[in-house]
Amino acid sequence: MKWHHVAENWPAFYEAIVDRWPDADESDLDEIDGDQRRFLRYIAEIEGLEPEEAREEVREWLAGEIPADVVMDEGHDNISIRNSAKYVGEGEDEYDDDARFGDDNENGKDDEDG
Repeated sequence: MKWHHVAENWPAFYEAIVDRWPDADESDLDEIDGDQRRFLRYIAEIEGLEPEEAREEVREWLAGEIPADVVMDEGHDNISIRNSAKYVGEGEDEYDDDARFGDDNENGKDDEDG
């Protein structure tokens, strides 16, 4: 993930930050508000690290997965859908019959629609 993912969705990362750095406090994270430099200084302070060591820890953390709260964000979903368009064959409509996935009943309508 990139820092802009973190900054744009800062509160969604609190749990992941506290999991990685248990001494982190949510009220302190509120004050940092996604500012990368302030976050690096904060990690260095609570972990007793030199700035470069803190930067490396954060870099390693950024190499991990994006938290589910962020992945399920509407903005992220729209980008994912747009990016997936390259996998839809020419002339194919991604909204066409999806019976092969077991979602459609025999008359072509979803079970809810009857």
